[in-house]
Amino acid sequence: MSRNADTWILTAQCPSRLGTVDVITRFLKEHRCYITEQQSFDDRHTERFFIRTEFYPQDPAFDAEAFQAAFATRAEAFEMAFELTAPGTRMPVVIMVSKADHCLNDLLYRYRIGQLPIDIRAVVSNHPDLKPLADWHDLPYYHFPITADTKTEQEAKVWQVVQETGAELVVLARYMQVLSSEMCEKLSGRAINIHHSLLPGFKGAKPYHQAYEKGVKLVGATAHYINDDLDEGPIITQGVESVSHADYSEDLVAKGRDVECITLARAVVYHVERRVFLNKRRTVVFTR
Repeated sequence: MSRNADTWILTAQCPSRLGTVDVITRFLKEHRCYITEQQSFDDRHTERFFIRTEFYPQDPAFDAEAFQAAFATRAEAFEMAFELTAPGTRMPVVIMVSKADHCLNDLLYRYRIGQLPIDIRAVVSNHPDLKPLADWHDLPYYHFPITADTKTEQEAKVWQVVQETGAELVVLARYMQVLSSEMCEKLSGRAINIHHSLLPGFKGAKPYHQAYEKGVKLVGATAHYINDDLDEGPIITQGVESVSHADYSEDLVAKGRDVECITLARAVVYHVERRVFLNKRRTVVFTR
């Protein structure tokens, strides 16, 4: 799931306007930059244009600051907001968990083998259970218990960790607490959550057991940015797995865990590779 480690990434968005692709490709050609991947999308409903370009400079004296300054002049005419990401950039991340370990374990494994271009700065939990897993990976583990009466204080501690570690992304790897409106606002666009996706929907305790009783034929998972609507933030990616009459409730749980792990990891990769653009309440996602 990793991209070419030698390429730069240029992402941009602006109002729909004639010449939006040309302004980028022409500029890159003029600066002797070879495009290796490019994806774009024009949303006729929101009248917004989105583009992501990977490239490598053919000039060994490539100057990123000069490149950005020069492109800003071109982009201004299109009201274009852009970002340039250097090769090898590893996004600082804080992971939040409760007691379930499958998503954390999967992320740590992918991190350890170099499949995720991230720098995990800390693991935060409202339970002490997963500290040994973080310790094994030599990662700081913060145990902040929470009750209805201490939610404000607990979230203040979490926010302090995010700020002190310089985390640009927070991953809720089965963190089983509802974040406050204030916390959702602070983490808007930079916090990813994972949860099960079952049709019909099953809320409350043991959703997979409920699904088994109804005889569902598909289990799935949804990774999305958090917002003030529980489990209804802008969707990044979803996964699905078939089940049958021969699968018991424990089989549904096991398959659900696998789908959650893969879906969350994919969402993290898409985010850190700058493949996701917020487009009002939806997302534009340039998949591989």
